[in-house]
Amino acid sequence: MTTDTTPATASATAARISLPANLTGLFQQVVYTPLHAVVQAWIVSEVGRQVDDFINAVAGSYVIGNGAAGTEDHRNGGAGGWLLGDGGAGWGSDVDGVVGGNGGAAGVLGNGGAGGAGGAGAAGGAGGAGGSLMGIGGTGGAGGTGAAGAVGGAGGAGGDGAGLVFGIGGRGGAGGDGSDGGRGGNGGNGAAFLGTGGDGGNAGKSGVGGVATGLPALGGAGGTAGWLGNHGAVGDSGASAVATTPSGSLPPLSTSGTWVTTSDGQVVILHGVNEVYKLAPYEPSASGFNEADAQFLADNGFNVVRLGVIWAGIEPQPGVIDTAYLDSIQQTVQMLADHGIYTIIDMHQDLYSSTFYGEGAPDWASDGGGRPNKNSGFPGNYYVNAAMNHAWDAFWGNADSPNGIGLQDNYALVWQHVASYFSGNSAVIGYDIMNEPFPGSNYPVAMLGGSFFAVQQLTPMYQQVAAAIRSVDATTALYLEPPNPAVTEVPTLLGLPVALLGQITDPSVVLAFHNYCGPIGGVLCTKIANTLAAQAQSYSKRHNVPAVMNEFGATSDASTLTKEMSSGDRYLMGWTEWAYTGVGDITGSPNTEGLVYDPALPPVGDNVNTGNLAILSAPYPQIVSGTPSAWSVKNGIFNFSYSTAKVDGSGTFAEGSLSTISVPAVQYPNGYQVTVSGGHVVSAPNAAQLVIASDQGASTISVVVSPTV
Repeated sequence: MTTDTTPATASATAARISLPANLTGLFQQVVYTPLHAVVQAWIVSEVGRQVDDFINAVAGSYVIGNGAAGTEDHRNGGAGGWLLGDGGAGWGSDVDGVVGGNGGAAGVLGNGGAGGAGGAGAAGGAGGAGGSLMGIGGTGGAGGTGAAGAVGGAGGAGGDGAGLVFGIGGRGGAGGDGSDGGRGGNGGNGAAFLGTGGDGGNAGKSGVGGVATGLPALGGAGGTAGWLGNHGAVGDSGASAVATTPSGSLPPLSTSGTWVTTSDGQVVILHGVNEVYKLAPYEPSASGFNEADAQFLADNGFNVVRLGVIWAGIEPQPGVIDTAYLDSIQQTVQMLADHGIYTIIDMHQDLYSSTFYGEGAPDWASDGGGRPNKNSGFPGNYYVNAAMNHAWDAFWGNADSPNGIGLQDNYALVWQHVASYFSGNSAVIGYDIMNEPFPGSNYPVAMLGGSFFAVQQLTPMYQQVAAAIRSVDATTALYLEPPNPAVTEVPTLLGLPVALLGQITDPSVVLAFHNYCGPIGGVLCTKIANTLAAQAQSYSKRHNVPAVMNEFGATSDASTLTKEMSSGDRYLMGWTEWAYTGVGDITGSPNTEGLVYDPALPPVGDNVNTGNLAILSAPYPQIVSGTPSAWSVKNGIFNFSYSTAKVDGSGTFAEGSLSTISVPAVQYPNGYQVTVSGGHVVSAPNAAQLVIASDQGASTISVVVSPTV
């Protein structure tokens, strides 16, 4: 590329200013950076030193000036002048096992000092806080590399940008390499108003100087954002999992654009149910869920179960993983796989935890802050329980927990262990990172269409957990939910914009949304169901990811159930209905929501909700060698059309490629008849799985299934 250097062009080029993407960055560029530069130029100038010394002497305190750097005898950096000045840098340790010094805090205006590096195997020091009015937090010190066979030190936390007007958090320090790498330091938090969180530090690498004994170290969490800034980015993990071919009894599934697909590029449509046991021991088997239930699901055309796991069951004490609990979940996963049914692992919560009359987080992660904890039921507690909302606020702020790391840091570690346990299991097709995440005390803003929670709190948490999962599992899809329906349905009714999520960088993501309109009914129910599905479809297309309706129903009202289910079918989405059973559902309607009333009893006769079964077991395309165009069921007649084009754009499926349609016997007790254009039936008459082979030269195939007359 050549550049024209005529005066006019040069002037135009010079006039182009690259502006930051948010107001915090703009304020930093236009106001704070020039102002800080002027202050620092004054402080280090000869005249400035003389004048500042005089002012400090008269005031009898350190008013203006930079803090002194830490030393071996006094490791922490000194504070800057209380009015103007940067904090001093912490001492960088060169002594094995000795931590680095912390950076000093700035005054009213200034930057925090950087934390010092840790000695071999020791943690880096924390960065100092930025100025109380305006400033930038100091960078955390790097953790020391572990000596031969020793663990690397953790990176120091970045200093907070604690300014009343403006503040940017410091970057977390990098973890040290070692036999087990040190975790990256967390980024400092941004100021509440014009504030951007610091990026988390990268984790140290494991297997350096010795054999790793644990999972890869995780990068530090990004610091929290102010209302007009951005959340910091999570640091890199100490290792990234390498993609391998999953093993197991079921064909592996992945994503391709807006579809779930097989390894051959066939589209898979998921229809299934939720199975979550919300009481200790939080195991589906405790409800009586067994082989007979798995067979019942398979017989009626269901190919997936969204299977609940509970944080309190996995990590009952800080940092302690209950592998026996995961063993129990695996037994259920395998039982389902033996009947051809896939599993989505769902980290379920309602009302944050049992402390607040729901389930989810363990007691040690459920600090209500001494606020009132009156039980107003579900979903009432979301709106009026101050203790529960304090716990949510602590979680979104990544507040420290008893083991010295943040709540979100613990949550990411739990997911790393879950993903490590199930990695490579082809029966597990997705990790649903959090059920119905709630904004906490800021929920009124989200209810009025505000995007801060979705973009600056929820999305960064997903990014942090995604990084943890990808350190041990390279391929299993991440099912990510928008904010809780308790806040998203209000702006939907009011016609306000609804913020679902920000941009997720992971290559295998599924938008997993919930669609409930039951309490409203009538025309409004139809509007809500269709609007929620349309919003999900819009996000799906915009971000080129699949959308799955992984909760709806929770009712025995046929009209409501049909409206919600049809909204997903309208947009060619898979779904999992709530719920297989209401046993153990302490936040729902256990007597009316279940497909089977008591899984401890055989799923036959009066133990089956036959009305719901008739709706949910409707025919649908399970596996499609091509691209689905539309399907519908009306008055017992199923219509389905698809093209032979591959969804990844790589061409078309060959003549004779097979597509499978679920046609359970409960739908056509007297048999069915099939009319096909562009293909032909290759399955047995009245088979529960109708198989269509494409004809030579066919580009579009249409199928009509109707009851035998």
